[in-house]
Amino acid sequence: MSRRVVITGMGVLSPIGNNVDEMWNSVKENKCGIDFITKFDNTDFKVSVAGELKEFNIEKYMSKKEAHRMDKYAQYAMIAAEEAINDSNLNLENINKDRMGVIVSSGIGGIETLVSEHNKMLEKGPSRVSPFMIPMIISNMASGQIAIKYGAKGICTTVVTACASGTNSIGEAFEAIKSDRAEIMIAGGAEAPITDIAVAGFSSLTALSKSDDPKRASIPFDKERNGFVMGEGAGVVILEELENALKRNAKIYGEVVGYGATCDAYHITKPSDDSREISRAMEMAINQANISKNEISYINAHGTSTYYNDKSETNAIKALFNEFAYEIPVSSTKSMMGHLLGAAGAVEAIICAKALEDSFIPATIGLEVKDEECDLNYVPNNGIQKQIKYALSNSLGFGGHNATLLLKKWEG
Repeated sequence: MSRRVVITGMGVLSPIGNNVDEMWNSVKENKCGIDFITKFDNTDFKVSVAGELKEFNIEKYMSKKEAHRMDKYAQYAMIAAEEAINDSNLNLENINKDRMGVIVSSGIGGIETLVSEHNKMLEKGPSRVSPFMIPMIISNMASGQIAIKYGAKGICTTVVTACASGTNSIGEAFEAIKSDRAEIMIAGGAEAPITDIAVAGFSSLTALSKSDDPKRASIPFDKERNGFVMGEGAGVVILEELENALKRNAKIYGEVVGYGATCDAYHITKPSDDSREISRAMEMAINQANISKNEISYINAHGTSTYYNDKSETNAIKALFNEFAYEIPVSSTKSMMGHLLGAAGAVEAIICAKALEDSFIPATIGLEVKDEECDLNYVPNNGIQKQIKYALSNSLGFGGHNATLLLKKWEG
């Protein structure tokens, strides 16, 4: 019998909530967490808005000493992981730590630390660079720190696929449990990219929205979209083999039933013109779940609010589902919080799990101007209370990476 994988714990830090309940309530209330940048002086920048965490104080979660030895992205990962572990009610004293693993990723890693230590070297000399700099900037350290804290001695790795990192991490953790290489996996993504150098770099790439109106900056599928809005945060889930979860009477949020991963092999930033590999990633997830395409109830789109991404993803959905594409609610919750890069897919997987559990389809807020090339049902501005059974979550990353997760409502 094939091993089944369920979600038994979830943790989040996001621009619309510093835990799962806060975030989900904000999603249901169609809140926008995008506002003007406060993390650095952006006077000379063409970009003025971002999705920053609100009312966040690191000292609420860890000591100054502990925080001082971690970049913000790793801090965020640790906080989300702790919420997920606590939410799961795992008894860490009674589990086989050799069968517990971690795959928590970041698209960029410790960029804030890299910049600050580089500036310190230029100003004060190389001897003043922190001995913790290297462990702080490397993108595998979130997984390492989480494994150390919880004693997870199974597979511990990091999947760096840019904006698909969080989705690939959960997908690979799902496969580790299915293939009997693990019993429990801590999986997700974290990102802390709102720094002057990262914003300047993405801006030079003409990827970021230049809108000075926070409500009209991240507007996926809208004809007036002009780029994505950078966000920060983390999403972590506890994945568990079903029988193990049932044996300990765990709360189950949903079941992961499919995973697809492909590459466009086309361009470093632009999706392929034919959208074939995006379609194929979704199809792989559906085929693994052994269900019909017409059973899909909801798609949480990558939906970044860039011209090419939104058009390509729309075309991919239409190519795979044909006429049924027009019956599937498709929304982008990046309209509410911006693009959390390597954390985006993990947070959006959690949103899908909550959507299934709560029978609620999130909206694409700020969608006002229809685009003839983006003509699906994007659930504009207000969410829908509706029973849903299967939800797809898409993530697309620079380099041509495509990843899809398929979640199923838990029905006991």
